[in-house]
Formats: sequence, C-alpha cells, structure tokens
Amino acid sequence: MLTALEVDRIRIADIDAQIRDLERTLAALRVEKWFAQERLDSYKYPVLTLPNEIVSEIFVHFLPPYPACPPRRGILSPTVLTQICGKWREIALATPMLWRAIKMIPDDVISATKQGYTLAMWLSRSLCCPLSIHAEEHPEYFETERFLKTVVPHRARWEHLNLLELGSSYPLLTIEGPMPQLRALQLTVDPDRLRHTAVKISFHEMPMLRTVTLNDGAIACISLPWAQLTSLTLIRVYPSECFPILQQASSLVHCRLDIFSDTDNEHPNPIRLPNLQSLALTLADVAVEGYLETFLVPALNNLEITEGFLMPNPIGSLRSFISKSGCKLHRVHITDYGAVRRESYREAGLAIQKFSFKGRYLSVSGYYSVSSDEED
Repeated sequence: MLTALEVDRIRIADIDAQIRDLERTLAALRVEKWFAQERLDSYKYPVLTLPNEIVSEIFVHFLPPYPACPPRRGILSPTVLTQICGKWREIALATPMLWRAIKMIPDDVISATKQGYTLAMWLSRSLCCPLSIHAEEHPEYFETERFLKTVVPHRARWEHLNLLELGSSYPLLTIEGPMPQLRALQLTVDPDRLRHTAVKISFHEMPMLRTVTLNDGAIACISLPWAQLTSLTLIRVYPSECFPILQQASSLVHCRLDIFSDTDNEHPNPIRLPNLQSLALTLADVAVEGYLETFLVPALNNLEITEGFLMPNPIGSLRSFISKSGCKLHRVHITDYGAVRRESYREAGLAIQKFSFKGRYLSVSGYYSVSSDEED
C-alpha cells in the first residue's frame, strides 16, 4: 500500500507531465499567433496606402462646400476626422482648408468659454487660408462682440462674413478697418432692438467685395462701396431706403429686393442699372404700384416679380417696362398672381421667351387655385 508521500510524488509527476503538454500547446499557439500577426502586419489597407495629399482632398470634400460652414461637432464636423485613427488625425490637423469655415451660433450646451477655445483652435489650424465667418447673436448664449474680438486679428483673411441678428451696430465697431479679401457680406440687425442712436459705420477698404445681403436694420447701420457690387439683396426695406443705394450700385448684375410699401407711392426718379441681368422684386406687405417702371435695365433677361408690383394693369405694366428699358427678357417668373390668368400673360404678345408662375392664380373658370412652380 502506497504511503501518502509516494502518492504526492506520483501526483507531482503527473502534474509536471500535464504542464509540459500545456507548454508545448502554448508554444504552438504562440507560433501560430506570430504567423497570423505577421500576415496582418504585412497587409496594407487600401485606404491607408493613399498619399496624404489625396486623403486631405477627400477630407475637404467630406465637408459642406466652402463657404458653407460645417458644424463644430457631430458627424459632419472636421473634428470627426481627427478621431478615426492616428494617421487620419495627423492629416486632418495638417489640412488648413478643413478649418477655414467657422460658424458660431447660440448654444445652450457649450459654454461661451469653450466656444471661444474652439474658435481660437480652428483659427490656428486654418493657417493662412481665406476664412468664411458666420455668427448669430444671442444675448444669453452667445455674444457677437466677444466673438468678433477673437477673429479681428485675422480680418485680412476674411472672404465671406455673415453676421446675423445683431442687436445694435456697436459690434461692427470692433471690425472697422480694411478687409482686403472680403468678397461676400451678409448682415442683419434686429430693428426692434436697434437703438435710435445707432452708429453708422462706413466700410470702404473692401476692394474685392461683390456680394452683399442686408436687412432694414443693417441699412441704417452701414455704408459700403456700393459702386463695386455685382450682387445685392435688400430685405424688408422701403423704396425710399433702396433708392440712394441703387443709384450708386451701377455695376449690379443681380439684384433682389423685398419691399415694404411707402405711404407715398410716387417714384419720380429712375434707377439706371445698365449691367443688371437678374431682378427679383417681392412684397413684404401690400402692393407697391408703379415701382417696377422706375428701373431702367437694358441688359435684363430674368425677372421675378410679385404681381402686386404690376398693378393695376399687369400686362400693360410689363409691356411698358420692357419698352422703357429696352430689355429682352428671357424669363419672367410671377408669384402670388390672381388679377390676370396665366393664359392672358402668355397670349399678350409680350417679347418674353418663358413665363413661370407660383402661388395662387385665376383659372379659366374664374376661381382662384394654388399653383406650384410651372414653366412654359
């Protein structure tokens, strides 16, 4: 009969044998793992074999087309590209065009301090690229004046500038000065918050400025080099406010006006725009009769107009306008019409190649109907 010591010796021998078997198995697994890792390490993922320049170009096309601004966070933000892998992060941070379009809007989630940090970081990463700047004011969540103080040192790089819903003209004092690369400006000032003592600021060192959008509040705050503009949009303005601007903007090619009716509907002075090709007139309130005929636009080929501007005789007004301006209209788009049937416009013998209509209209049966955008 075996003693307890002999039993333990036999057990240890068995355990040693099992350990040797396991070690041989483990060694075989380690060898198999090594070969598998070698195969993985030798494999080149196609996307990682692309030259950095190609990846950078793909990244740029991943974002909304410039000058549109991507969101600061989320799937369409350039920050996403820094979170995929180390190589992509390096490429994204070394691609200034990813960071050249900056939008700062009211945000009750991100603090003003963090927004300021993000802004400074994007500006730094954009290096020497021209900039697209978009800001919307909100007294509680976002202060435009603080934002502008951060971006002013980069003013020489501004190419597109959108400042919306300003409460006064005072933030504009922050940016007064030369903007040598600025091509497009959109500015809206809340007229209900605008003080009667608003400061009017002149910006004339903008040699590249061509496209401008202003609302009624902004017109009261700003003076621009109107003569060099080729595209102008004025929102919720009176004809009397438009007149001095349009008189100076002789280089306009495209013009869109959203008009309020003056108490005095007389428009004695003509507006001569010899290069204008596209004109859009929409009504902010009631009809402004006779306003269209104040325009002398011999190069015009595209007219979009609310029928209220053509009253009381829409077809006669169009005929008189064409004759007076000497223009050859390619297309006329009439909105919110009802005084004249579509067929009457088309059969009036006007020298217009295409008519299109949108809004309510008077049908052949005499009833008002709703029309989608229709074109001959």
